[in-house]
Amino acid sequence: MIRINLLPHREEARKARREQFYVMAGLVLALGVLVVFAIYSLIDAKIQAQNERNEFLKQEIAVLDKQLTQIKRLKEQTQALLARKQVIEDLQRDRGETVHLLSEMVRQVPEGVYLKSLKQEGLKVNITGYAQSNARVSALMRNIEGSPWLENPRLIETKAVVLDGRRVNEFGMDFALTRVPLEGAKQ
Repeated sequence: MIRINLLPHREEARKARREQFYVMAGLVLALGVLVVFAIYSLIDAKIQAQNERNEFLKQEIAVLDKQLTQIKRLKEQTQALLARKQVIEDLQRDRGETVHLLSEMVRQVPEGVYLKSLKQEGLKVNITGYAQSNARVSALMRNIEGSPWLENPRLIETKAVVLDGRRVNEFGMDFALTRVPLEGAKQ
């Protein structure tokens, strides 16, 4: 009988399978590391792209904030200019009121009534003066009521006083100026 020793052959086959296993394990490990590196690189690239987008957005937001600041400043300047314009328009509209007031007072004050003071605050006018009789004060109030420039006369007080040896009535009165449209003021 022939005896063949198969142990070294089996040992060599085991050794070859072991080497094949190590090579395959190394290749799988290398492939795993390569896949992990590729995924890490891809994620890192996406993070960098997002960071670049975020930086771009921050820069654009800063530009928009500057523009908003400029717009706010322009709005404030516009409001200031509109307020100035309104003041100028009011002055333009009101510049003839004093002339009309004095002109109307000359026309409406009846004979025997003497004005001591005339004070205007906006559209409200206060006058004080002397009259020879209460009937003259009443005539002044009727004249003011009938005037197109003056309205709402209101007698504050009237009292008898002696002035230069003569008995007269001292009175105080309020009335209002009537605003007319600018077209009417130009006539």
